[in-house]
Amino acid sequence: MNLEGNNKIYNYISEGNLKIEKVMEDYNNYIKKIIRTNKINISKEDEEEILLDVYLTLWKNQEKLDINKKISPYIAGITRNLILKRLRIKEITYNIEDYQDKIISLSNIDIIYFQKESNQKIIEYIENMKKEDKDIFISYYYQGLKIKEISSMLNISESKVKSKLFRIRKKLQKKIKKEENFYE
Repeated sequence: MNLEGNNKIYNYISEGNLKIEKVMEDYNNYIKKIIRTNKINISKEDEEEILLDVYLTLWKNQEKLDINKKISPYIAGITRNLILKRLRIKEITYNIEDYQDKIISLSNIDIIYFQKESNQKIIEYIENMKKEDKDIFISYYYQGLKIKEISSMLNISESKVKSKLFRIRKKLQKKIKKEENFYE
């Protein structure tokens, strides 16, 4: 199937439900390509789990999909998120011997606390954004989508995506600076 021409989500809907088997048939190789070009030490088993998790995520969120948009940006974003999630889990170690010679100083605790507070403020800021700004910010920074993909997904110009990202970053920098000044 030519994925470029028939990439709209409505081509994968039947009787109000996502035809996940058809999506799997058309996008299996696409997802594997994304996994292979983004991977760092992902085993064959992890690759298969990510592949299945992409379809599961699509299925669970099918009511949130805009049927007039292309399905590939959704698939790409979900795949990239799952890869990042998988890599983060693999990096976590639970071997106490790794930590036995490390002592946390009081100044490090202050820094950790400040970072946690800052992260919470950033999350609050993101949650209070306008929907379009929030979608752009999350798509770009958390899902790893390209500006062109976001533009296509939200049906807005690439320059609008760029300018919104610029404005969001500026506002976020001001908010962080304000928080830093408060803690000093």
